[in-house]
Amino acid sequence: MSNVSTEIQTGEFFVIVGPSGCGKSTLLRMIAGLTPITDGEIRINDKVVNDLPPKDRNLTMVFQSYALFPFLSVWDNVAFGLKARNNNSQADIEERVNNALRMVNLEELKDRKPRELSGGQRQRVALARAVASDAKICLMDEPLSNLDAQLRIKMRQEIYALQRKLGLTLIYVTHDQVEAMTMADHIMVLHDSKVQQIGTPTEIYKKPANEFVASFFGVPPINILPAIKTAGKTVNVNDDFQVKIDQQVPTDSFKIGIRPNELMIEEADELSANASIRTIEFLGDEKIVYAKMNNNDIEVAAIVASDAQFKAYDTIKVTSSDNVLVFNNEGVNITKNAEDAVNA
Repeated sequence: MSNVSTEIQTGEFFVIVGPSGCGKSTLLRMIAGLTPITDGEIRINDKVVNDLPPKDRNLTMVFQSYALFPFLSVWDNVAFGLKARNNNSQADIEERVNNALRMVNLEELKDRKPRELSGGQRQRVALARAVASDAKICLMDEPLSNLDAQLRIKMRQEIYALQRKLGLTLIYVTHDQVEAMTMADHIMVLHDSKVQQIGTPTEIYKKPANEFVASFFGVPPINILPAIKTAGKTVNVNDDFQVKIDQQVPTDSFKIGIRPNELMIEEADELSANASIRTIEFLGDEKIVYAKMNNNDIEVAAIVASDAQFKAYDTIKVTSSDNVLVFNNEGVNITKNAEDAVNA
């Protein structure tokens, strides 16, 4: 990691997101005190904690692997940390554990061992263990990555509701951009061990700092195509179609980013076509059409209505709305007003 600087507000749901190997878990372990930092300061409630061991940082951590004791019951797993600290009365421990189990709907399973539970139930035990603590800061390291898709959505909602109910400061690591967009108050985007952007989900999506951020958020990903300025406000995109942009652009070549819902396609004969369809994905309410442009063999994705009558290998004409992003050759977003994106 290098040059990471941010401030997380009390009670905030802060998500650290990025591809595998970008440094997300390392950063979380640094906050927890499990990995030492080489420079700078980590402050918790305005107190420098660089040299404090994990047990004295007054935070809890939920791991991807659940980290449950297989020989202890659900109840005893949740109570373990409270008992180990040895500064709570038995009555206090019982109240905390029972309340935590009630919050995650595991009261009836409190006597079972982890091996008797499903993956989602084990994750709820790990959540209850964090909830039972009196720590107001909770770190979560990809806690849902081992769950199936439907259960991930349900657990996502449960974690968000718990965080709001308890007023936790939650720092959450994930590689899943959907998790980040749906839960976060603020998102830190990491890539190659460097911070790419910090902002709200809306800022990250609408005003990405660079090509990487723009490509990381959105399903399917944004289309990024080479472009050249022509007469007036017109831009020639990939030498296939034109869009209008109301701003100054570099005199040499640059790139245009177009979200799939801003691309438009229509049937065309081979003479007027500028692309051909590769594959089509039916998603119920809509279809995603993947096509290859005639020039430069660039693949693009467009979202169309579910009843649109396209099929693989059709020749089509691709055009776009003027709602586009502009990137320079270094990949930096230079779209007019893009500088409003939050990078603090």
